[in-house]
Amino acid sequence: MPPPVTGLPEVAGGWPEDPVARVLLDSGVPHLDREFDYLVPRSLDDDARPGVRVRVRFGHQDVLGWLTSRGSEPSTGAKLLPLRSVVSPEPVLTPEILDLARAVAARYAGNVADVLRVAVPPRVAKVEKALNAEAEAPEATGTPAARSFSGATAAEGFDWSPLTGAEAFFQQIRAGDGPRAALTVPSAHGAWDTASLLADAAARTAEAGRAAVVVVPDQRDLERLCRALDRRVGPEGYARLTADDGPTPRYRAFLQLRRGLRRIAVGTRSAIWAPVEHPGLVAVWNDDDSLHAEQRSPYQHVRDVALVRSELAGAGLLLASTSRTPEVQRMVESGWLGELGVGRETIHAVTPRVVSTADSWETERDPLLARARLPQAAWKAAREGLEGKHGAPGPVLVQVGRSGFIPALICRDCGTPARCRHCTGPLGFPDRTSSARNEAACRWCGRRERHFECPECDSSRLRAGSRGVDRTAEELGRAFPNLPVLSSSGDHILATVDDAPALVVATIGAEPVVPGGYATALLLDGDSQLQREGLRTPGQVLSRWFAAAALVRSRQDGGVVVVTASQEDVVGALVRMDPAGYASRQLAERRELHLPPAVRMAEVSGPANAVTAFMDLVELPGASKELPWIGPVPVEDWASGEGRGGTGGGSGPAGSAEPLRHRALLFFPYGAARSVVEALRAARSASSARRLTEPVRLRIDPFDLP
Repeated sequence: MPPPVTGLPEVAGGWPEDPVARVLLDSGVPHLDREFDYLVPRSLDDDARPGVRVRVRFGHQDVLGWLTSRGSEPSTGAKLLPLRSVVSPEPVLTPEILDLARAVAARYAGNVADVLRVAVPPRVAKVEKALNAEAEAPEATGTPAARSFSGATAAEGFDWSPLTGAEAFFQQIRAGDGPRAALTVPSAHGAWDTASLLADAAARTAEAGRAAVVVVPDQRDLERLCRALDRRVGPEGYARLTADDGPTPRYRAFLQLRRGLRRIAVGTRSAIWAPVEHPGLVAVWNDDDSLHAEQRSPYQHVRDVALVRSELAGAGLLLASTSRTPEVQRMVESGWLGELGVGRETIHAVTPRVVSTADSWETERDPLLARARLPQAAWKAAREGLEGKHGAPGPVLVQVGRSGFIPALICRDCGTPARCRHCTGPLGFPDRTSSARNEAACRWCGRRERHFECPECDSSRLRAGSRGVDRTAEELGRAFPNLPVLSSSGDHILATVDDAPALVVATIGAEPVVPGGYATALLLDGDSQLQREGLRTPGQVLSRWFAAAALVRSRQDGGVVVVTASQEDVVGALVRMDPAGYASRQLAERRELHLPPAVRMAEVSGPANAVTAFMDLVELPGASKELPWIGPVPVEDWASGEGRGGTGGGSGPAGSAEPLRHRALLFFPYGAARSVVEALRAARSASSARRLTEPVRLRIDPFDLP
């Protein structure tokens, strides 16, 4: 019988060894973000292991939680309650993932439980039973990793020789080190196929006896990566983690990784938390994609989670993209992140020729350039690409900035944007039928507007303020009547198209891949995209242009990209194919202005009184006390509908009684980041515990910068 434990009541048979379980509640309440002590009954001793899900009594209800550890002594003198039950004996929460979740929660001033809700998928009991049965089968011989990676050299790998430093990078991984590097890929097809690049990087890591985690933004990228992995390591050599597959396949892949049956984990955003054993490489593709930003508290970004995980696990880090973000450039310039370099000769050889319709040569030869959406140079390039004048004929990509038919309308006489009379939302023509009937619809409330009257000039005439993908496809279909016109946007996104001549009209991020590359790409609506508000707007627009240009053939094969924008700095970076140079200039400007990513930032938003009260609760330490808050000021949150038509009188959307949303910002240096974020987190917890104000939203380094 184990000796009695100090402070615990005596029970028949005594307590099991280490009878005190420390449980992290699965709760989003900030002041409950800590571990609580519970007793482990002898009946649950075998199953109550660290990492399992448990059910406990808290207050007047049963709640779920995570058993993080067991000990012999309670941390307080309070009376302890026993565990109610062990939900599953499967230890799904590994110590590494728990440490990572704690570090990410500390970085983003969030709750550990909120992070774990993203990291660990919901339980599917039948999956656990099936895997247990497979493990007990007589044919299950040999080590799990050996069984799952028997086809590791099934196909020839990616050619890394043009990349300076690549061989040294993989040598360090094989030696058990954790090298860190950024890679800007000049092309995304043919010999530079990005899926093959990522698949080979993961396979090389697995061949060295270490695990690899590869995260891509969306399902299309994941499907291409999985096809490349099927060729490189075979379908049994990796596991894919994505919510789009459904709960059963996702949980099965999760357990395969947790039990060491797979060495390679690939997937979308949540795959960064894959519970692999002995990680050797964490790779993220296109960190500038908004899909990498978590939409739930604490709003962490995959890139930052990858940075923290590579440091904690001593794993290699690879941030690859066709462009370069200022965040990555800052780490490169500081020396924290190395580079896998691509020489200028190689870039020139594999990239297309870029033509700007705003340069002086084109302006002199096209008198209607300033008013034309598709200038003469773009028409000419499209026709030559379809006819194969400078190479083999092939498809032409037309990238547009908006989905729909005519998403925005303006007054024909004075140019005032057309707004809904009920909610002040933007009016547009959702399809061709509504345009023919002159029946506008509000994009916010959906109401139809048949008798528009301009509030400025009383005119009832409307014209297109912008054209969407459907309208563009219709116009191009009339201009090229004998060619197929394919549309890719919204719910109808094409993954690939063949090499036959065709017009492919796609919204940003929905561009299909062509095996041999597009003959030509037309990047439309550049000026309208660059005019949108946001600190990240120019860099994001350029990133999308680079992604589209990477799908086009090389200039030796006749590939041409035509961009219709007049902002010289952004367009010039595309013409020179110099994403790193532009990111460096952006970073230098941010340093002068003390803006992210040169500094870090916190955003507090909510009702004005709640934001002000929260600011008063924040006790900044030391020299950070002098950091000035900016705001609170009213903001318009178009995505949620708050602030539409607000007039500053405390009212929200027209006709509603909701308070207008306010926001306050705090900028702080990296050297003070830990103490400042701790102060913000403490204020959030205190506000929750005292219930002094309405809840506010706290975001650290938000991706959608104001």
